[in-house]
Amino acid sequence: MTSGIGNQRYSPARACALLGAMAMAIAGAPGEALAHAADRGHVLLLPTGYYLIGGAAAVAVSFLVLTIAPPAALARLAALRIAAGSLPVWPRFAFSLMTFLLLCALVATGFMGSRDPLSNPLPLTVWTLFWIGLTLVQGVVGNVWWWIDPWYAPWRAFTALGRINTPLVRLPDWLGYWPAIVQFLGFAWFELVYPAPDDPERLAIAIIVYFSVNLAAMVVFGHAAWSRRGECLSAFLRMISTLGVVEGTHTGRGRLAIALCLPGARLATAPALPVSGALFLLLALSSVSFDGLMRTFFWLGLFDVNPLEFPGRSAVMGIGSFGLVASFAALAAAFFAATGLGQRIASRPATVASAGALVWSIIPISLAYHFSHYLTTLVINGQYALAALSDPLMNGADLFGTAGMHVQAGMFMGADSAWLVWNLQAAAIIGGHLLAVLVAHAIAYRIHRDARIAALSQAPLALLMVLYTVFGLWLLSSPTAM
Repeated sequence: MTSGIGNQRYSPARACALLGAMAMAIAGAPGEALAHAADRGHVLLLPTGYYLIGGAAAVAVSFLVLTIAPPAALARLAALRIAAGSLPVWPRFAFSLMTFLLLCALVATGFMGSRDPLSNPLPLTVWTLFWIGLTLVQGVVGNVWWWIDPWYAPWRAFTALGRINTPLVRLPDWLGYWPAIVQFLGFAWFELVYPAPDDPERLAIAIIVYFSVNLAAMVVFGHAAWSRRGECLSAFLRMISTLGVVEGTHTGRGRLAIALCLPGARLATAPALPVSGALFLLLALSSVSFDGLMRTFFWLGLFDVNPLEFPGRSAVMGIGSFGLVASFAALAAAFFAATGLGQRIASRPATVASAGALVWSIIPISLAYHFSHYLTTLVINGQYALAALSDPLMNGADLFGTAGMHVQAGMFMGADSAWLVWNLQAAAIIGGHLLAVLVAHAIAYRIHRDARIAALSQAPLALLMVLYTVFGLWLLSSPTAM
């Protein structure tokens, strides 16, 4: 079957991916732009001293790791596991069903609740508790999403009713992670560029369409295949969970063997991703970085936008769309250039497999910046979320006893609080950089089996990590307009 545009062959997977991305943009033509809930979070600028010290520390750490860290010892540490029992997998359906019902209730509040993004639980749950909070839990603990995935229970129900025992269509290998890339680009555009991502009704419509499209794709291609390479949020959260300290392995007897490992240990042994998988991870990292860059005086000044008289998100949609794609392209080009140059310095041929293995090492930097960038938003908007969830329809209910809580929006105003936040942000970014360099060194040794060659091959990537770490610290120290 062919389409009418360029005689391109029709692909169900491509159609599902495109529809998933479009879901984020069909929530209605923007009228008056509503502020993103995160935009009202308290902004603290990292002092210049922290920025400079952090950059110097990143350089020193990278140099020490490449010169004195024994990669064989790193490999042994990465293989260390401590058994912690096992868990039955049958509760997964119950947890998924509860999450699905919660999502339905939240979507209903998007239509029936307050239009204020800081009073309606839907945008607060999606952008604060889910996108910020759950991502951090995944990176620190492990794959919690596997248990609460809201698609799993409806997929099981649909396939049982339709007596579908196997996927109707096998997801083509050549598609790789491209469906997830298309969807994540749409997700990031909706969050960062669309004028009203926090409007409860528009967000509810987008969620309904996005959820329905991906549920249909899971029925067609199978839940495991589509959630791994098609549905972008599941794919992203699964990758981020590889950083966590809890590892679950299916025993084949309806149980999940649980083991504890060091942070990042599973990254060092993760199988190489295809090019599309590497690009997907780089897109996720670049989108969070652009979330910080797009708000700076520097970025707005490049396009003659007065940051002191910010015209609103509607006026900078073109700039935002360009920046989102450009930041992704720049990071992807820099990463593949660094890995390719490293292989060349080590007198080894540049391969897709080496880049696909090394891309796992950027996850610690990604999570560290995610934490630092969204820390104050999580703490402040998390309080709004607790209040909104207790009275979701603004009708005087107090389900959890938190409806009347006073949000401490000025809790970071004191010198001691600001000092704590600054140190947490700087420590997270430097710690993430250190872990990333260690993981990359272990991966390089796994590829080359020679300590000297592994160190040589890592020099360009280590430099890129230093630059990206300094860039993250600079973003935290730059004044912002929104």
